[in-house]
Amino acid sequence: MRADTVARNYAQALRDLAKKQDAVVAFGVLLDAVAGAVATEPRLAAVMASPRVPKQRKKQLLREALEGRAPKVFIGFLEAVVQRGRQGLLGTISSEYEQMVDQHLKRIHAGVTTAHDVDPEAAKAITASLARMVGQEVLPHFRTDPRLLGGLIVRMGDRVLDGSLRRRLQALRFSMLHARAGGGA
Repeated sequence: MRADTVARNYAQALRDLAKKQDAVVAFGVLLDAVAGAVATEPRLAAVMASPRVPKQRKKQLLREALEGRAPKVFIGFLEAVVQRGRQGLLGTISSEYEQMVDQHLKRIHAGVTTAHDVDPEAAKAITASLARMVGQEVLPHFRTDPRLLGGLIVRMGDRVLDGSLRRRLQALRFSMLHARAGGGA
């Protein structure tokens, strides 16, 4: 079975546990923190990846680190992941889980590229406009690209909305060239 399919199965299992606990978002935050720690802390990553470290020891480390900070059912889920030797998939499981949480909460991520930094009021207006357009909560991720000259480009899933000045100028140039070529015929 492919790693992303396995990760999706684990994410679904965690989502089902989280729903029973009424903690869908909280479990996502916890899973992201654990996956982030494993990914960014070299010693922890080495211990979790090492076949020389017994699974019992890995589970004990997780239990000690999370006791009092995470529900027992969440810790039990992580122990099951380790028991099956899938701790290397924690980052992928976390990504899959985040997508499920987004679907559950009916929200969508939008990459918003602008030519210049966006002030907070403009960011709120852009976010509200996108939310009205798609009928869902929008979580914007702003970045800048000075090559746009002005305007913005929005990516939501497989949709791209290009309202950049650069694209408008290209469209104007295209229409002027075709008007001139078509006018002489």
